[in-house]
Formats: sequence, C-alpha cells, structure tokens
Amino acid sequence: MNETIIKNSRLGEEFVKINHPSGLTIYLYPMKGYSSAYALFGTNYGSIDTSFKTGSESDYATVPEGIAHFLEHKLFESEDGDAFSLFAATGASANAYTSFDRTCYLFSTTDNFEQSLDALLSFVQSPYFTKETVEKEQGIIGQEIRMYDDAPDWRVFFNLLGALYQNHPVRIDIAGTTDSIAQIDDQLLYRCYRTFYNLGNMALAVTGNFDLDTAKQVIERRVSTEDHSIVIHRKTVDEPMEVAKHSVEQSLEVAVPLFNIGFKEQPLEGEELLKTQVAGELLLELIAGEASPLYRRLYDQGLINAEFGTEVMSGRGYYCEIFSGESRDPQAVYQAVCQELDRVKQEGIGLEEFERVRKLVYGRYVRGFNNVENVAGALMSAHFMNVCVYDAMETVAAASVDDVREYLRTHFEKDRSAISVINPQKAR
Repeated sequence: MNETIIKNSRLGEEFVKINHPSGLTIYLYPMKGYSSAYALFGTNYGSIDTSFKTGSESDYATVPEGIAHFLEHKLFESEDGDAFSLFAATGASANAYTSFDRTCYLFSTTDNFEQSLDALLSFVQSPYFTKETVEKEQGIIGQEIRMYDDAPDWRVFFNLLGALYQNHPVRIDIAGTTDSIAQIDDQLLYRCYRTFYNLGNMALAVTGNFDLDTAKQVIERRVSTEDHSIVIHRKTVDEPMEVAKHSVEQSLEVAVPLFNIGFKEQPLEGEELLKTQVAGELLLELIAGEASPLYRRLYDQGLINAEFGTEVMSGRGYYCEIFSGESRDPQAVYQAVCQELDRVKQEGIGLEEFERVRKLVYGRYVRGFNNVENVAGALMSAHFMNVCVYDAMETVAAASVDDVREYLRTHFEKDRSAISVINPQKAR
C-alpha cells in the first residue's frame, strides 16, 4: 500500500493517507487522549445520481429517485441476518446516511475496534438483494417517506429546493417518492451497487482512539488488492439560473411559522469551490451571525429567535446560501435580509469587522478537530472535493476582506432567490 503522512503545523497533528491497490483511498487519523474510535466508509454516490453510465457503456441509464437511499437500507441485510447484529456483538454503535452526493456507513466504539472495523468493511462489500426482501423494504421506506412528508423541518427545506431548482435532482427528496421506490427491484440495486460501490469510487476514514497497525491489518484482510475501479459518467442536468418560483407555502402542525430563504448561485467544484464556499461562510457570518446588526435588530423586534441560522449548501451541479429559522412574519425577515444585503453592498465591508468574523470562523474550524466524528466527516468531505482536510482551515486563515467583498458583489441576486414557509394549520 502506498502511504503518505500528512502534517499540519498549525494544529501539530498528522494522519496517514493510503492509496490502496484496489483504488480505495484510506485516511487513518489517530487522536491522542480520546476514548472512542470512529469510522466512515463512504461512496461518492447520492440521491442526485439518477442518470449515469460506465466507461464501457454507450447509453446513460436512468434509475428511480431514491434508489441510493434504498440501497443504503438494503446493504445492512445479508443472507445470514443483518449487519446490526455484528456490531451488537462488538458493543459498537452503527449507522448510515445518504445525502445528495454520498452514502456513508459508520460505527463508533470504545472497545473491540478491530472486530468493528472488520464488520464495517465486510458488510458494505457483501450485497444481498432478493425480490422478496426488496418488496418488503418498499413498504418500510414508504412509511419513512410519508413520515417525512409530515415533518415541518424537512418539508420547509425541500420545498425551498423545489422553488430554487427547476430540473436538478437536488430538488427531489433523498428518499424519493412512494411511486419512484415502487419501481426499484433487486437487479437495479445490483447495477447501482456494481457501478458506485467500486472501491475506486470510495473512501475510508478512521479517527480517534485506535491502533494504526491493527487498522492496517484489518484492511489487508478485508480489502482485495485487485483494482476493480470503474470510470463513471454522470449525466449533466441542464439547470437554468432562474428559479422555479419565488415563494412556496404549506401548512403543517407547527406552533410558529418556519422559513427557509435561499439564493441560487453558479455551481463550482474543487479548490475553486472551497475558496468560494469559505468566502460565503465568512460573509454569512458578517451579514447574519449572532453579532451582526441584522441579527440583533430582528431578534429585538421579535422576528427571529435562537433557531435562526445560515449555511452554504453546495455539491455537484448546485450551490446556494440558505437563511432559516422560525418567525411570526417570515416575509418581513425575507425583506429585511434582502435590504441588509443591499445596504452592505452599497456601504461595503470594513477590515475590522471582517477580521473579527475571520477569527471567529477560524476558531470554529480548529475546534472541529477536537471531535472524532467531525474529523472523519471532514476527511470524507475533503476527499470527495479533491482537497486536503486541512485546506478549509488554511483557506480561512488566508482569506482577505477582498475575497468577501468580491463574493458579495457576485452573489445574492434577489431575482434568483426564494422563500419557503411552513404555516401553522388553522383550527378546524
């Protein structure tokens, strides 16, 4: 195995990166003084990957929405039982998740690390699907979809994405719909597994309290050295910059209206995405962080509460900024956000306020390396962005006020924005 030690002088930390002969990229990040070990085994495959082909295929295949999430559920099953029983025997806590861009399987443990890592690598590489088990899972996931249909936090978010995006599959619920999952069968699952779960499309991140040699021994035992990497082509979606609609509302069981306000931007990738995203995070902190004039004004007026927050959301083919929270008058918050953006564009950003925010965000990134789960997640995110896990922190450290001023100049166009609101249901 080809090993590289990657160090960071600011943190005084290092980790091992292994380029495995199979194509799998492995990150081993021991953290002294921690009681638990944590592992993520992930594939660059998520809910938006609904149209694809391999290098040996001439035509794109289109698969039902929600199949990546469905496959995540099914991988825990085997002919002998389910993977959770393997982790129950080691005392580890196991789980998995599917996002727009990736699917990850994980465990956390304070004991029996070797057996837990062996179980993780074993079940993810051992698919078992049958017609009968797929039909059973359709009922289970159908119930999950109906549950999310009634979840206010979930609906306000996906309603916003449906307003911002006209064609991109990011607008579709990660679990799909009851109609789409009804089209899934065992052969489709095997096709998606063979395409996206090839080890060249995957990464393993292990963090916390574990022995390096033990981890390497398990990897040598459980990961074939034969390279089965597959070239994957994902079909590009023609997504215009215009939003689908500027406003969407729904009524559910909430005490106070929920809102998501979004601004649609040009998608980016790699180092350009990282630098732009960091500038966006800094600017959102300046505009709407807890110390900002906008936050204090809206809070004092009773228009927002401590639930108010912001994020930059980005991935393959999508990029947007989101303001979210609870408010008795979401439209007033929307108007205030747009007015504040216009004011700052006209008056500019001072060096002193920029430095205050840069230090705050930098400290947030540094503190992230004090948590074993955060480090594993950051390693996985950085890998699929094709950057180093330390690059985001270093980008914040090197950021200038001009970076943020340029971001403000080229982003946050009101005609590319939308608001999603969940209102309380009226009494019958």
